[in-house]
Amino acid sequence: MNWIDLANLLVATGILASWPAQAAPACNVTVPNPIVRAAQAAPGTIAARWAAKNKYFGVAADPGTISNAKKAGIIAKEFTQLTPENSMKWDATEPQRDHFTFGNADQLMNFATSNGQKVRGHTTVWHSQHPAWVEQINDKATLTQVMEKHITQVIGHFKGKIFVWDVVNEAFNEDGSMRDSVFYKVLGEDYIRIAFEAAKKADPAAKLYINDYNLDDPNYAKTKGLIEKVTKWRSQGIPIDGIGSQGHVSAEWNTAKTIPAALKALCAAAPECALTEVDIAGAAPSDFATVTKACLDISNCVGVTIWGVTDADSWRASSTPLLFDASGNKKQAYTAVLNAS
Repeated sequence: MNWIDLANLLVATGILASWPAQAAPACNVTVPNPIVRAAQAAPGTIAARWAAKNKYFGVAADPGTISNAKKAGIIAKEFTQLTPENSMKWDATEPQRDHFTFGNADQLMNFATSNGQKVRGHTTVWHSQHPAWVEQINDKATLTQVMEKHITQVIGHFKGKIFVWDVVNEAFNEDGSMRDSVFYKVLGEDYIRIAFEAAKKADPAAKLYINDYNLDDPNYAKTKGLIEKVTKWRSQGIPIDGIGSQGHVSAEWNTAKTIPAALKALCAAAPECALTEVDIAGAAPSDFATVTKACLDISNCVGVTIWGVTDADSWRASSTPLLFDASGNKKQAYTAVLNAS
């Protein structure tokens, strides 16, 4: 056991609350690359069945989650991919201009690496959770420089370790038009090109995604608008490799029954696709089976990420939308997904 494995074991068991990557001793350590190292899900799990089909079954987490021994154990056993819920966003990685910090992101990366799990980078350009100083930029040259540097530094920090990045997140309005973020206000639609080209340069091996929510109905204006734009951007040579559909499902809106057709349409517009932030209000077993099987049934849908480990971790906790209850017990929805896999 090397020092990375020991530190992560202490964190997972609760003996150590956290450990900063910058405090690591200066020694030569070969860290397995999660892009090429196959994750080993426990036999009989959903993730194991998905891995046999060359797809991943993942979860969102952050250092606070993995510091809980029980939740860390669930993650290590049940999932083959991790998405940082907050620790790689702009406000976490560049809180002050030109001052980059990766402590929490490195901690999550080390946990994933020690468990042979792939990591999805989330996210570099988003209208939310960036510092106030970004919002105050109002000229093209400065914002372009700031965007390029942020993307270069963040993606470059993890070069060769992260298999896919949500480069641009939530760029669309519900009517299919472009969201009026600071990036769009100052740079117009060209900010998409700037972001993806900078990401491609920072890590040519990583897959690059555009990610959004409410893409759950093929006839919805937002779904159609995103598909139209991605098709155009790709024809212009913008290096968009995939579309991420978040999959925040409810009974009243963006229901499970329309997701298979919507995902099929999205997956036809790019080389690959994924369901990236799945949670389902009420966690009806049939709905979870429908949503996850939609990805299994599409050849270029590479995987599904559940947005949280237990119901207690969910941003929609009151709707109990996940596969494990607040105590970490498997729910009927878990069995439904397992059987559908």
